[in-house]
Amino acid sequence: MEKVYIKAISYYLPEKIVTNEDIVRDFPEWSIEKIASKVGIGKRHIAKPDETAMDMAVKAAECLFAEHSVNREEVDYLLFCTQSPDFKLPTSACILQSQLGLRTQIGALDFNLGCSGYVYGLSLAKGLVCAGVAKNVLLLTGETYSKFLHPKDKGNRTIFGDAASATLVGTSGMAEIGNFCLGTDGSGAKNLIVKSGGARIPDRQNDLVLDSNGNPMSSDWLYMDGSEIFSFTLDYVPPLVSNTLIRNQLSREEIDLYILHQANKYMLDFLRKKMKIVPERFYYALSEYGNTVSNTIPIALHDAMADRSISSEKNVLIAGFGVGYSWGGTVLRF
Repeated sequence: MEKVYIKAISYYLPEKIVTNEDIVRDFPEWSIEKIASKVGIGKRHIAKPDETAMDMAVKAAECLFAEHSVNREEVDYLLFCTQSPDFKLPTSACILQSQLGLRTQIGALDFNLGCSGYVYGLSLAKGLVCAGVAKNVLLLTGETYSKFLHPKDKGNRTIFGDAASATLVGTSGMAEIGNFCLGTDGSGAKNLIVKSGGARIPDRQNDLVLDSNGNPMSSDWLYMDGSEIFSFTLDYVPPLVSNTLIRNQLSREEIDLYILHQANKYMLDFLRKKMKIVPERFYYALSEYGNTVSNTIPIALHDAMADRSISSEKNVLIAGFGVGYSWGGTVLRF
């Protein structure tokens, strides 16, 4: 099988920043210290009302072209991962082709996945290259979960931020993409969902109620059952990491750095201890960004290369998991 590589990674963050101080002003029953200690996030970037995931994806791609001297004429396939598309139709990737000035002789499609989306995107890109369909795949991720959050949803507002990323995948590059371990369990769909707005429930339901803790619950806004998501993560992520190692014929000791989806610090700490991974080999990249859904792993990879946590001759295991339920892992060999 032909070897496939990540050539370059860039990302874009919206200008608006919401700090813990901002959140405490809205929810005085919380403290800055409590937010920082519980979720490990100090600030998050939030898209402007007229700024979309597609807008941010354009900026991330332009950053990639400029920062890494990528010739856009060489791109022959475009993948866009988002759960907040501009339109029900047409496909955002088609519009992105035009806005980025890419050739018309390319493939372009969207796929709808959340926190596992980047790993799945790499699997799609690798498949396209191995099949001889494309030589250079531009993988974009973009998400604006902030637009799904009720203003009084203090729990999720502390966690989620908006961002976009751009990754070029091809037949040469800095990191060889290994074998994948993927999984799906749609029975958990109800535990992280925006119910209205699609074909099943097209109209707003205006059914807002407050739970016993004063948190808003509504079909029209993002709903997350935190305890169920936490249980899913603890049940599925350790086996995902183990199976990813097996698929790549590596031992736990041969992984130089573990980069998991940056859900929140409490969950990451719990996973790290459960899997007995030493802190020096476990990467955190959420204090300045929050949980940016499909963007957390590419942002972490970019930052880890910038701060030299990743250098040549290193094995990096990446794993994404969440809404769907959906999960995936692979190993990158730098």
